[in-house]
Parts: sequence; structure tokens; C-alpha cells
Amino acid sequence: MTYSHRRQKVINLLAELDMDVLVFCQPENIRYLCGFRGSDGVLIVTSDQLVFMTDSRYTAQAYEEVSADCIAEYQIKTEGVITQLQTSVVTRIGFEAELAFGTVNEFQEKGDANWQWLHLKDELKSLRLHKSADEISCIADAARLNAIGFAEVEAMIKPGVRESEIALALEFSLRKLGAEEKAFDIIVASGLRGAMPHGIASDKVLREGELVTIDFGCRLSGYHSDETVTFALGKVSEELCTIYDTVLEAHDRALAAVAPGVALNELDRLARNHISSCGYGDYFGHGLGHGVGLEVHEAPVVSPRSKAVAEEGMVFTIEPGIYVPGVGGVRIEDMVLVTANGHQTLTKIPKTFRNILLKEEF
Repeated sequence: MTYSHRRQKVINLLAELDMDVLVFCQPENIRYLCGFRGSDGVLIVTSDQLVFMTDSRYTAQAYEEVSADCIAEYQIKTEGVITQLQTSVVTRIGFEAELAFGTVNEFQEKGDANWQWLHLKDELKSLRLHKSADEISCIADAARLNAIGFAEVEAMIKPGVRESEIALALEFSLRKLGAEEKAFDIIVASGLRGAMPHGIASDKVLREGELVTIDFGCRLSGYHSDETVTFALGKVSEELCTIYDTVLEAHDRALAAVAPGVALNELDRLARNHISSCGYGDYFGHGLGHGVGLEVHEAPVVSPRSKAVAEEGMVFTIEPGIYVPGVGGVRIEDMVLVTANGHQTLTKIPKTFRNILLKEEF
């Protein structure tokens, strides 16, 4: 991990934003900038010093993991941060927009009266927007576990099995293969529940003649995978076949267009326009995708509102879907890396229409 390079990115950002210091509390940002893998700590960055602070639970761990000029221990986080800030001449202090209001208010109350506390959102997203070779390797390894783990549980996906049983088996398989954790609560949505984009696995029993959507991922070496497959259990209705074909074509059109310089809202438009042209525009409500890295949902956002363009090193999902109440739904999702000349698909499970019960692909 090139922490010196990442540190320089923060120092450059300090100058761009005319800040004296940046205070990081989000675990993912802290891990990215100094290597700490614990769940609680603070990283304070000035132009000439990087200080990591935590409590006694993590002090020994910090000395093993953290790349910083100084490692300090506090008993009360806010008081420790204020004390450290008072060792330098500071006025403008930037902090993450995700920081809890109560914590920010406590910083302001305990800090010097002339300090300006400035919350930052989009300004900090640039830090982790472009993935290094090491990061890409970690994400690709996590995606590889997806394919292996799914293959291990595929045989149990059949009528009579509960959605929750599939989710549990898939999580166990991923952990057994070396994943640190599942990326999120695994979605298994069959039959009419397929119309629920975030249909967390339930006690519903799978039945022949249904589509089944499984959205899952894992965390490996701190980095995430995210992938969605939809397949048939036996023969399904003509309408469901049409919905699948529509989503797959939307997915393929957007994926094929990924390249440096392409507007992310244009990728969304390609998929959304195709779905609309097939009469299902009202049933695709979410954005086309999102960034994946140390968080399973991070920058960039791929949606009609996105103002960014694809740049080399970005990793994001392409995941169009159609969700029709009373009928069912389909989502197809892959993770894609923007390369110098185009793109590379990181997820490996085939997305062609599959009848998993009859072992057929179309």
C-alpha cells in the first residue's frame, strides 16, 4: 500500500481547499490513508504531520498497522482530538460530512472559538475515486470468491428450499473461502418478491416456474464485491422472459459503452432508454450503478443526476432492473473497471438467461 502517495493526495487537497487540517473519523478513509483496520479511531492530517489517535482497545493494533508520524491514545475521543488540534496553529478544520451531528457539536463546543469547522462531502470523495493496482487486485479477488461461492451453492437452489437457506449457505461458502464478511445482507427474491429491489432473503419457499434474483458480495482484504444474478426455476412465463431479455440488453449496452471520457449519466441513459422503449420505463426506479471499494457503495454514482465522467481506475457497477408488482422482477449486475482503452468486467458469473433447474442457458 502506497501510504506516502495517499498522504500527498490529502496534503494537496488541504491546499486546494485552503484548509489547515483535515480530521478523518470514517473507518474506510482512515484505513485508506494509514492502514488502520479497527473500527474506531481518528486521523488528523496537516501539511507537515499525520497523527493517528485511538483508545486503549486498539493501541497495540495501531502500532502494528498504522503508517503515521505519531500514534496517540485518548480516553475520550472529542477531548483527545481537541487537545491534538491545539498543538498546532489552525483556523480552518475540515471534517467528513458523514460525521454525526452530536460529535461535530461537541468538537465545536470544546474547541477554540475562532476555529471554523467545515463539513466536506464531494471534496473528499476524490481521494478514493481512482483505484490503484493493489486495490483493483483486491476487488478482483473478492469478485472471484463470488463466482466460486455461487458455484458451491448452485445445486441447492431448487423448488422447496427457502430463500433464507440459500442466503445462509452462500454466506457460509464465501466465509469458508476466505472472505472477511458478507458485503451486505444477501438478497434472495423469488417469484413475486422479485419486484422488490432490496428483497432481503425471507422464509418464502422457492417454486418451479419462478425467477430468482440473488444479489450478494463479500469483503476481502477490506475491499468489496457486488454482483446480481437472476435465473429461472423451470419454465417461466413469456412476460418474465421478455423482462429478462430487456434487462440483459440494457445491461449489455451500458457495459459496452464504458470507457474513459464517457459521461456516467450517459451510461444510465443508454440502459434506461432501452428499458423505456420496451414499455418498462416506470419499473426501473434506481440508478444504474455505484462505485465499489472499501465501501460497497461509494463514489462514483452512476445515475441520471451524475455529473462525473468515467476515468481510468474507477470501479463501479452496472445493474439495471425491472420490477413489476404482481409479476416479478429481474436485476443483472456486474462490476466494471475503467481501463486506459475501455473497460474490464471484474465479476465472472455469466449473465445469459439460465434455467438453473434444467441446466439450460439461452
